[in-house]
Amino acid sequence: MEPRRIVALIVAAGSGTRLGGSLPKQFAKLAGKPMIAHSFAAFSAHSLISETIVAIGAGQQAMLADAVGDARSVTGGATRRESVRAGLEAIAADGGADLVLIHDAARPFLSAAVIDRLIAALDSDPGAIPVLPVADTLARGIEVLGETVPRDGLRRVQTPQAFHFDAILDAHRRWPEAEDATDDAQMLRRFGSNVAMVEGDIMLDKVTYPADIAAAEARQAALLVSRSATGFDVHRLEAGEELWLGGVLIPHDKGLSGHSDADVALHAITDALLGCTGEGDIGTHFPPSDPQWKGAASYKFLQHAASIIAAKGGVIDFIDLTLICEAPKIGPHRQAMRAKIAELLALGEDQVSIKATTTERLGFTGRGEGIAAQACATVRLPVRGRA
Repeated sequence: MEPRRIVALIVAAGSGTRLGGSLPKQFAKLAGKPMIAHSFAAFSAHSLISETIVAIGAGQQAMLADAVGDARSVTGGATRRESVRAGLEAIAADGGADLVLIHDAARPFLSAAVIDRLIAALDSDPGAIPVLPVADTLARGIEVLGETVPRDGLRRVQTPQAFHFDAILDAHRRWPEAEDATDDAQMLRRFGSNVAMVEGDIMLDKVTYPADIAAAEARQAALLVSRSATGFDVHRLEAGEELWLGGVLIPHDKGLSGHSDADVALHAITDALLGCTGEGDIGTHFPPSDPQWKGAASYKFLQHAASIIAAKGGVIDFIDLTLICEAPKIGPHRQAMRAKIAELLALGEDQVSIKATTTERLGFTGRGEGIAAQACATVRLPVRGRA
């Protein structure tokens, strides 16, 4: 049976003026990284999601690249509905999809469990949304309190909202151009389709105003515990090889030898990140006996480890790397490596430290036979998996 093609569409085309600041809110920092980077990482790490596409505003391509790295984007419209339509049409132009999850970038802390529940619900209904019960008393009135409104049967609607792709595309194409819609589920219902409700997550509350930033970070911090782990790696220096360190190609008369590109720095960081999750080591995930990893770029290993953390709802706080060698001199390349590692992990450069030392010409590094790297990663992970 052919696997289903499931596409995630993140809507991030707004100006975010109510949050204040110089950046649209989807690119503002939240819990150490741009807001959009959280949900983008959650979708990218999920095993059932085939592709993640972002609908952005005109001229926001550079901000998106800074926030999440290489990502496919489409230019959205003046309203949320127009931005979603642009994304759906782009998916259709590529051959369509079986299912699509439409998510607002302003709901950053997305768990794999919510994605799982939505996809499962689409086995029986053409649409599914995450909801939470209404806890507060509801009342009518503007300046003077009016009658209360019964809460029975009322639900708070969140995103992502999940749909059979053809059904939601048809609803968007049939929707009157002059009429706006605040979410996609109501559009599907308008044309007679059922929308299932699944359990939502308080962590998906929308970030709209400045106070929401602090509230979102406080909710996340309450669910996370800090972990640190180390990684260590060594590779031999040989003539005729390229020297990759920290994702940067460094001019030198010798390069590191290994099954992959032998980037000893990224290997050590990868093992440190995997250690924080208890998910084994780099050889467990990318065995040197597997020919598909022959000559592979080590950034793929690093981002795989980062995706495991994102899938668990975790956050990378800090990376500390020490390179041990006599040559080449690390100082001239330190900033380039720091910037590259930060880019690969969607971190700020101030969250990456790179140091270098020698062994005073003792041992294999002192004799110039190889390079060693020691890394320490600090990560926050949920105490238990979020429901």
